[in-house]
Amino acid sequence: MRNRVRPRPRPRRSAAVLAVSAVTASIAVTACSSGADPGEASSSASPARPAGVTLPPVHADFDYQLGGPYPPQPGVSVVARDHTAPPAPGIYSICYVNAFQAQPGAEREWDADLLLRDRTGEVVMDEEWGEAVLDIHTDAKRRRIAHKVNAWTDQCAAKGYQAVEPDNYDSYTRVPQGLLTADDAKAFLALLAAHAHDRGLAVGQKNTAALAPAREETGADFAVVEECGQYDECGDFADAFGDDVIVIEYTEQGMRRACEGWGDRLSIVRRDLDLVPPGHRNHHRGTCGDLG
Repeated sequence: MRNRVRPRPRPRRSAAVLAVSAVTASIAVTACSSGADPGEASSSASPARPAGVTLPPVHADFDYQLGGPYPPQPGVSVVARDHTAPPAPGIYSICYVNAFQAQPGAEREWDADLLLRDRTGEVVMDEEWGEAVLDIHTDAKRRRIAHKVNAWTDQCAAKGYQAVEPDNYDSYTRVPQGLLTADDAKAFLALLAAHAHDRGLAVGQKNTAALAPAREETGADFAVVEECGQYDECGDFADAFGDDVIVIEYTEQGMRRACEGWGDRLSIVRRDLDLVPPGHRNHHRGTCGDLG
């Protein structure tokens, strides 16, 4: 399975999504006391944590290494890598899996009936990334797809990762209307989360601000969020997850907004869009402390 080496730049939320978020938004919560153990800090409305599951430390120096693993800089205490890579030694490590879509060119690795099809019978593609969307609209199909994704989660646990990050939770927003729903996405994430918890892994919700209030329903323990500063969504995730939010920004504007609003609470990093390792021409990694 090929690595997914770039994040997905997300469009601004539509009025419909904003309306759903407004209706379902949870009551804002306060951070845990400053004397708490970092692994214990979370929203006061947080669901009970499964036994043996440890959350990432909050307000941590973070690095997002999906484009290839490399030694973290001194002080980094949380790293996310693709599930094909080893975890960072001695550092809290989050394991990335592409859970709701097939990797580019990997459609044949899936049973044909597990690929979402439109009303003409054609496979529904995420055209920007060349990825076939997986068909999670029935319980039976969700369980069959989860069986494959959970095998990757098992690999993450065996390698020594502490958490898993299932990507493309928001796929239902990028397909023709009526083919998939938010309820389908929540039900599938709940299956993945239950398995990950059984393996002792925490589960990071990826993006999808409108569904952040459903974290107890899905079993998500923390959030991994791209460009919440750029799109003014950091508060949506903090309302649902407290300080258990990891932010990746790709622009100076987004980084400034995230750091000015949330730099004293959340884990925030700026990366280059390709997430390439040091030594590549476009590599960039910055923190709130680097802003002038």
